[in-house]
Amino acid sequence: MTYHRPLTLMAVHAHPDDEATSTGGVLARYAAEGIRTVLVTCTDGGCGDGPGGVKPGEPGHDPAAVARMRRQELQASSDVLKISDLETLDYADSGMIGWPSNDAPESFWQTPVEEGAARLAELMRHYRPDVVVTYDENGFYGHPDHIQAHRITMAALEMIALTPKVYWTTMPHSMMQRFAETMSEAQEGTPEPDPAETAAMAEIGLPDDEISTWVDTTAFSDQKFDSLAAHSSQGDNIFFLRMGKEMFGKLMGVETFVRVKDSTGAAVPENDLFAGLR
Repeated sequence: MTYHRPLTLMAVHAHPDDEATSTGGVLARYAAEGIRTVLVTCTDGGCGDGPGGVKPGEPGHDPAAVARMRRQELQASSDVLKISDLETLDYADSGMIGWPSNDAPESFWQTPVEEGAARLAELMRHYRPDVVVTYDENGFYGHPDHIQAHRITMAALEMIALTPKVYWTTMPHSMMQRFAETMSEAQEGTPEPDPAETAAMAEIGLPDDEISTWVDTTAFSDQKFDSLAAHSSQGDNIFFLRMGKEMFGKLMGVETFVRVKDSTGAAVPENDLFAGLR
C-alpha cells in the first residue's frame, strides 16, 4: 500500500486573529478540499485589548491574562476554519510601531531573526508545506510583528531543503477603495475622516495588475466571518465585524496574493495557490 502525503498549506501569521483577516477564506476552502492546513502564530497577542476593551498601558490591562484569553479565541477560530494543525511560537506581542513594548527584550520584534527562523524551519521540516503564505517585507501595513513574521519566514525557507510555492498576502487597490467607501458610509453622521488617513489607506496593497493570485473564497465567507467573530475580545479593532455577514461576504469573497517563489511554472495570474501542484 502506497502512502501519499497530503498537499499542505502553511500560513505564518503574527497575532491571534491575523489568520482570519487575510487568509480565513483560503484556510477554510483548502481544508474543505482535503488539504492539510497548518497555522503558525508567532506572538501571544498580549498587546491586544483586555476585558471591557481596556487598552495596553491602561489600569487593569494584564498582558498575560490577555494572552491566555486570546489563545482560547485562536483555538476557537482554528476550529471554525477546520485548521488541521495549530502551532504557536508564543513570542511576546511587540505592539504597534512606536509603542514602548517594541523595545521589550522578550518581544518578537527584539528576537534575533535567526532564532525565530530556526524554530519555524523545524516546523517546515516536520510539515513539509507545498505552499507557504506570510506577509510582504512591510508586514502589509508596517506592524513590527508582521515585518518580523515575514523576516523569519523568508529566512526559514533558506534553511530547509524544500521548494514550496511562497506567497505574500496583499489587497488590490480597487478593493481598498471599496473598503474606504464602505467605511465612509458606515460612519455617516460622524466627523469627516482625515483625508491623509484615507489617502494612506488607498495606498495599502498593490495595483490590481501586480497581483498574481486571486482565490475565490465566496463559499467560505460565513466561516471567515465566524472565525473573526471568535476573536470577540478584539471587536473594537475588527472593523469587518460591524459590516454584518451579507456585506462582509460581498467585500471579502476573494483573497489575493503575490507569488514570490515557484518551481511549478504555473501561469499567472492564477486562481489557486496550488496551481501546478495538482
